[in-house]
Amino acid sequence: MSDREQGAAHRPSRRGVLGMAIAAILAASPAVAAAEHPSLVYMRQIARDLLNANRQGTVASFRSAILRYADVADIANYSLGQYKESLPLGQRRSYYDGVATFIARYFAEQSRQYRIAKYELGEPTTDGKDVLISSKVYVLTGQTYTVIWRLSWRGGRYKVTDAKILGFSMVYMQRSLFTSFLNKRDGKVQELVAALNR
Repeated sequence: MSDREQGAAHRPSRRGVLGMAIAAILAASPAVAAAEHPSLVYMRQIARDLLNANRQGTVASFRSAILRYADVADIANYSLGQYKESLPLGQRRSYYDGVATFIARYFAEQSRQYRIAKYELGEPTTDGKDVLISSKVYVLTGQTYTVIWRLSWRGGRYKVTDAKILGFSMVYMQRSLFTSFLNKRDGKVQELVAALNR
């Protein structure tokens, strides 16, 4: 075999080069990349809407996102602690609405001090039946902080059931506030419902 023939034997054919190019393109294409976990896809929607709410800074914008993504009833019931059974059936809807507004007011107030520039989402991890997703939030002042979102499977979809900001559980803090309020009022949940809906 001549040197020319040997060189040709070691060179890839046009078809081979084309095949390698297609393989490289497909490997880099998001369309064929490994599918993202459904919880992360859902979390991207949440993060996008919360960022928009942060930029608007209104109670209404946060409340809309909370009602869309959070398991408000679960959070509200947990927040009553030992007084959960004292909530009259006829006041549940009013109480849940009040809790959604209470959370929205908190986030709206915080948004005035912490204007978010961008965020990054980490990979989901499991905690029993729940999924945890860590996010890094970048504030316009240059500060950063971490939020860990807890997603629970509810009625065929994920719902946010807690968020830990700087290591502090939001629902645990809310429970402490609500039960402290009720402790001072002999457990009269009706007074809490009235206060949340003012």
